[in-house]
Amino acid sequence: MLQMKLCGDLILREKCEPVTEITPDVLDIMNEMVEMMRAQNGVGLAAPQVGQLKRFLVMMDPDTETVFKMINPQIITRSSDTCTIEEGCLSVLGSDNLPVYANVTRPASVDVTWTDETGNQVGAKMSGLPARIVQHETDHLDGILFIDYLSPVRREMVMRKVRKHK
Repeated sequence: MLQMKLCGDLILREKCEPVTEITPDVLDIMNEMVEMMRAQNGVGLAAPQVGQLKRFLVMMDPDTETVFKMINPQIITRSSDTCTIEEGCLSVLGSDNLPVYANVTRPASVDVTWTDETGNQVGAKMSGLPARIVQHETDHLDGILFIDYLSPVRREMVMRKVRKHK
């Protein structure tokens, strides 16, 4: 059974290694991640959040409820236009055991490629919430948290809430 890693766990700051072989173990972990994501009302979960230092993630388009299982995802292009939306993270929890939220500015759309669970190469242009989610989750694969995009003052406000959780 996988365990959620929380803010402060150093694994969340590690850069993940590419997946070289799609094994039954990788597929089982991804399936369990989908269940964890749904159980916690999340829309995305990256491998390091469950203690795996491999480049894979799961995410859901909240509008269509389509689930994407992405192995070795890469954002190829990012739009120059941006949008600011409130973000939270299942690894950044406050004292109420719920995600802490803050406004983050990111590109409004991205082109992303990945390998799906059957080994096929897939590509998509994503905008709106799917673009936001895939950027947030691929950041996890590089050891980046959404709080890294905040001003020092705003980051400290978020971290005070996180410290109360511990």
